[in-house]
Amino acid sequence: MMTTLMDSKSAGFKFSAKLGATRAILRAFGVFGDPFTRLLQGQEDPYPLYAKVRQRGRIHRSHLGTWVTGSHELGSRVLRDRSLFLNREQGGVPGHEMMDEIPWNSSILGLDPPDHTRLRRLAQPAFGPRMISKYRIQVEKLCHGLLDQMSARDGFDLIEDFAGPLPLLVIGELLGVPEEYHDRFIRAGRKVGPVIDGVKSLKMAREFRGAVDDLDQVFTELIALRAEDPGEDLISRLTVANGEGKLTTEELLAFCTVLAVTGFETTTNLIGNAVLAMTGDRAQWDLLREDPDLAPRAVEETLRYDSPALQAQRVPHQDIALEGHHIRANSSVVVLIGAANRDPEVYEEPDRFDLTRENPAEHLSFSGGIHYCIGAPLARMEGETALRVLAERLPDLRVAGPVRRRSSPVISGCTRLPVTGKAG
Repeated sequence: MMTTLMDSKSAGFKFSAKLGATRAILRAFGVFGDPFTRLLQGQEDPYPLYAKVRQRGRIHRSHLGTWVTGSHELGSRVLRDRSLFLNREQGGVPGHEMMDEIPWNSSILGLDPPDHTRLRRLAQPAFGPRMISKYRIQVEKLCHGLLDQMSARDGFDLIEDFAGPLPLLVIGELLGVPEEYHDRFIRAGRKVGPVIDGVKSLKMAREFRGAVDDLDQVFTELIALRAEDPGEDLISRLTVANGEGKLTTEELLAFCTVLAVTGFETTTNLIGNAVLAMTGDRAQWDLLREDPDLAPRAVEETLRYDSPALQAQRVPHQDIALEGHHIRANSSVVVLIGAANRDPEVYEEPDRFDLTRENPAEHLSFSGGIHYCIGAPLARMEGETALRVLAERLPDLRVAGPVRRRSSPVISGCTRLPVTGKAG
């Protein structure tokens, strides 16, 4: 027992020391004016730094040794290049060493072909047009149900009371999480989600470890139930595939956990960012209010203007040349999605939110190539439905207090967004 406690304290000390050293390195390089290093420290408004990245050329090498691009054209090319990978040739994602301290199992987000292809093929039908049409009816009901709970109130927090619960309930429906598991599922999911921003403390790492264990327990129980009585949900589909030897139990649990987290983080931030942008410019909100059919445009412009995902990384397994630069094998190439989506070479007045923007280039918010976000159709549909219902039922929606935004190098969104507007 005493040895276990000492080992735990030693591991905690090592983790804290590693975290402190990482922060010190970032601060030091940030002082020397490296915009990418400053971005990694977290910024509530990263766009001025994105402009400085673009000023350094279509691609440049940061002080950390990472190759960085904020170019839309080059970023799109990098994300679609099948000769670039997520992992180094010998394994491991560059820059994710801190994640070694927490038990994130192997998942589709960190796999290259052929394993990535195998797992993606198993899950793809759950995100096809037929299933998305089926989910749309349920999403609309959930939106109205959440707003019904707010009907007696003049104000509420859009993230806490609407944009946060909605995607969790939807992904729970997709996975097949029964109502009696909802509280456990939502509680654990909310604790796991913030780690996407990065591990900021030993306490956070421990809470994450506990939350992943809780999610694993929920999914272990549900997998056992679905093995006995499969349905049409994704857990049933993957459980059957597990029984047929098409994926391991570890992969099955990791897949469920990753979908539970990423399935709500993107959509929560998409809805919050859209409302913040449009209510900040009443002309934009009025356009949506007068014509709720503009909701799909509102989603796409939000994904461009204030993308929930801010960067993506690729790794060459052989030396390559990009824009005249020699990039060695296993180097990190980072595409700053937030910068690429406001590239003035591609978008006219890129720093302006504009629902009437004509024929805009495709944004990079869902990545690209074989790693294009598998949940993109679901996120789009949820965002469109949520914005349509909000515009119809809360036409006078306004921000009603201080907004708290994430300070993250990888995720853009609000953690607090108080609004007023009585639901009709």
